[in-house]
Amino acid sequence: MTSGARTQFDDPAELRSRLRHVYWIGGGSGAGKSAVATAVAARHGLRVYSTDDAMADHAERSTPGDAPYLSAFLGMSMDERWVHRTPETMFETFHWFRGEGFGAIVDDLLGIPEPTVAEGFRLLPHLVAPLLAEPARAIWLLPSPRFRRDVFAGRGWEIPRRTSDPARARHNLLRRDEMFTDHLRAEAAGLGLPMLEVDGSMTEHDAADQVGRAFGL
Repeated sequence: MTSGARTQFDDPAELRSRLRHVYWIGGGSGAGKSAVATAVAARHGLRVYSTDDAMADHAERSTPGDAPYLSAFLGMSMDERWVHRTPETMFETFHWFRGEGFGAIVDDLLGIPEPTVAEGFRLLPHLVAPLLAEPARAIWLLPSPRFRRDVFAGRGWEIPRRTSDPARARHNLLRRDEMFTDHLRAEAAGLGLPMLEVDGSMTEHDAADQVGRAFGL
């Protein structure tokens, strides 16, 4: 998978130094990243930066030249996005999975002075790794397929309901995100980065404890 992230920031060593105030929580959708980040931040006096909350702003700041997959996605109907394409195509062409907009995340974090927990599925291991002064500053939460299905069955899911075939859209999204989680697992393992498997055997409190310990907080 290639990256559409910008690469021209600062000297790599200087950039790592400027981002030493950031702790990174990436992972698959539905893994509890937001809840864990909020709990860790509350316990240790950190700020939370949600990459999900910044998506609309980052999309507006993008151009077709630096975010071609996003541009194509925005031109599709809901059925074209979620019903008519295979999960494999959805996975391979989803803009945030390709790293588009990651440069905007880095720009935002450089503008935040206080210690911060950044969280979201857009924090791809191969993009975050070069920014780490030490590997323990990042962790990826990886939900099992059953856990993710249970999460979204409990909270409901707006996207499928906005298509002509909600059942198929839901199946496609779950399969796409399962593929994404498998990709994150392999990528993080290959880079020697910390991971936490999420299968429902621990509470969010326990997960926050483990993440806080992994960060050395």
